[in-house]
Amino acid sequence: MLIGNAEDTTVKILIVDDNISILRAVETSLQREAYVVHTAVSGEEALSVISRTGLPHLAIIDLNMPGMDGFELCEAIHQFSDLPIIMLTAIDDEETVVFGLDRYAEDYIVKPFRAAELVARVRRVLRRMGDFAYTLEPIIKVDENLQVDFPNRKAFVGERPVQLTPTEAKLLYILMRNAGRTVTNGFLLRRVWPMDDAFEDRLHTHIYRLRRKIELSPKEPHYIISDWGTGYSFLAQPEA
Repeated sequence: MLIGNAEDTTVKILIVDDNISILRAVETSLQREAYVVHTAVSGEEALSVISRTGLPHLAIIDLNMPGMDGFELCEAIHQFSDLPIIMLTAIDDEETVVFGLDRYAEDYIVKPFRAAELVARVRRVLRRMGDFAYTLEPIIKVDENLQVDFPNRKAFVGERPVQLTPTEAKLLYILMRNAGRTVTNGFLLRRVWPMDDAFEDRLHTHIYRLRRKIELSPKEPHYIISDWGTGYSFLAQPEA
């Protein structure tokens, strides 16, 4: 499956904006490209939508919203995933743009915007980030022994629930998004700790702890496989 293809109706996008006119305009533009679109008018509602419908493939988030603002929403989302985010906002000062791109966003679009350009940027981010290899449901079934509930940072090993830390959830999300492919240590370090000078020992420690939680036999891992000296890969779907 080629994500970002206008004919692919399985690609889910979440739009979060308290301006109803803009929300509907973005929704209409993306629906014309056959994306499945969910909407929310606040950060709190966005988290409720994610919990109810599962993670989207991409989120488009405004910054200025009552209650939880856009950055706070991004921080909340990054507590359980590495969801690709495009910021769509009227704020165009350099400091805010740089902060947003450094910490959370794959792209930053300033209002007013052109619908065709927004759609092109959505396609670009989706192509660059790649598809999520498993079906994005509220609880993602890997196989008979493992299911993952990202919004609540839980994994179910058999019928036993285990709680994941934010770092473990983010690592698992990245590996599952790239299931069947090796994700390099460098890429994992940049995505999980974008503002820190993190080293491979730190990564290996968190992978070790994650394996102890989700693997039936951590010393003989079935899900998270080491590619020594390069990185890690996650179990590919059987049909892949």
